[in-house]
Amino acid sequence: MVLAKKWIYVKRPDGEPKPTDFSIEEEELPELESGDFLVETLYFSLDAGLRGYMEIGILPVGSPVIGMVIAKVIESRNESFPRDAHVCARIGWCTHAILNPTKRKDQTLYQVPELEGYSPAIGLGALGLSGNTAYFGFLEICKPKQGETVVVSAAAGAVGHLVGQIAKTMGCYVVGVAGSEEKLRVLKKLGFDAVINYRAGSVREQLVNATPKGVDCYFDNVGGELTELVRERMNLYGRISVCGTVSSYNGKPAPVTDPQRDFVTKQLRQEGFVVFRWLNRWQEGITQMLEWIKEKKLVHLETVYEGFENAPDAFIKMLRGDNIGKSVLKV
Repeated sequence: MVLAKKWIYVKRPDGEPKPTDFSIEEEELPELESGDFLVETLYFSLDAGLRGYMEIGILPVGSPVIGMVIAKVIESRNESFPRDAHVCARIGWCTHAILNPTKRKDQTLYQVPELEGYSPAIGLGALGLSGNTAYFGFLEICKPKQGETVVVSAAAGAVGHLVGQIAKTMGCYVVGVAGSEEKLRVLKKLGFDAVINYRAGSVREQLVNATPKGVDCYFDNVGGELTELVRERMNLYGRISVCGTVSSYNGKPAPVTDPQRDFVTKQLRQEGFVVFRWLNRWQEGITQMLEWIKEKKLVHLETVYEGFENAPDAFIKMLRGDNIGKSVLKV
């Protein structure tokens, strides 16, 4: 018998989450049945979107914390998932789980491709949830064209740093917005054409200087005042892909000007998304991202926190912007 630990969401946060909003429960797992396999979690994903789910009730109080993990198969009664295989599954913040792709379609289960020079955690980043969020959310909604100007908010984060690099492969002029000089240096190394520090000086002036031809595509992870400022710079027929609203996760949304006039006069298009919309094309995204990494057109960055018991603290640090690239917790 295996005793599994899992984190439970026990209290709705008032503003920024606290460690006391979470607690650990233990569960004794049953014997394996035919088609089952037992996994031990190696890494799990820390995602800003989880904070939004907590706020709007998609994750009810008392629920296990949801999320993607990279896990190692330690016992198997399924030939497709042999012992020692690395898998990615949507099973949340837990140490062990029994998986069966026939019984549970919602586990979003697949084997993680190996890539020399990277840890298996890349299966949560560029070759997983964050990578497909960037790939589909940007290409399917913004539909970028060569020579267009693309602005990415939270550009040094899990999804943003990948969106910027994908835009460069499309031949776009790319502007990244982030909140520290260290992050701006990282973005320049990744090939971003211009960078903006939203914590230093006038963001409006920085945007004007960074986008002399206006903005055609905006990949929005933030919302609020920054989105209003970018919209001012949008060109005719501009496209906005809304991935997140991190500026309002821990507080009240900032008051902004009614955007309707811009949408009408500039004929803008804005669309929000959840990446699991493209679940039937999941491997397409992973295959393309893997090809770009092998061709050295794209670099995956990650910040690794350690210790299962430290999960809430790591999640809070990520929400504060402590990370560069994908945030994962090494169990």
